[in-house]
Amino acid sequence: MDYIEALSSSYIYPTSNDKQNDEVGKDEFLKMLIAQLQYQDPLNPLDGTDFTAQLAQFSSLEQLTDMNTNLENLYKNQVISNRVSAVNLIGKEITTLGNTIQVEGAPVTISYNLTEDVTTGSVNIYGLDGGLVKTITFNNQEAGKNSVEWDCQGVADGVYTYEVTAQNSEGDTVTVDALFTGQATGVSFSGETSYVLVGDIKIPFDNVLYVKNNEDN
Repeated sequence: MDYIEALSSSYIYPTSNDKQNDEVGKDEFLKMLIAQLQYQDPLNPLDGTDFTAQLAQFSSLEQLTDMNTNLENLYKNQVISNRVSAVNLIGKEITTLGNTIQVEGAPVTISYNLTEDVTTGSVNIYGLDGGLVKTITFNNQEAGKNSVEWDCQGVADGVYTYEVTAQNSEGDTVTVDALFTGQATGVSFSGETSYVLVGDIKIPFDNVLYVKNNEDN
């Protein structure tokens, strides 16, 4: 059985000069099993139970290898699908979580999601330097998606951020999720991640919550 031991050692315990992987692949496992059958002692053949167990191990290894291959193919297909879907968003209005606004010489809609009905609230708009640019107040809005309009008068084009605060009828602060809404102008890809572009703003495709055609009401 010296040959079998040497063969097993070459696969399982590579020397420091050997570049092989420490793991035994399905091809190596099968070679070892065949060699074990070829070089077994005729007077002391391989026990049937042991042989069945080794075949079961090979079957499990084959299934795991196939499963891993299928998962890799599924992931690659998902990446391609995301890229195609991202391209299809160009020209459409998208909404995602985020407190960013793209100003381009026209009024913009500032959207947010309220977790409950509110009686009062305000939207503070800031420039990239952190300075307060505008405060817009609102009253009596219901839970769910809401918005206010900003005329953008007297400000330069560019990227701004905003913060929404709101209170319910009892004066308690209500949780608000800021929503960014804008028209998709392009896409970009970085590694396996797809981004939707709204002007200078990059939005991960997976973060898009709503999509609306321009002709929709």
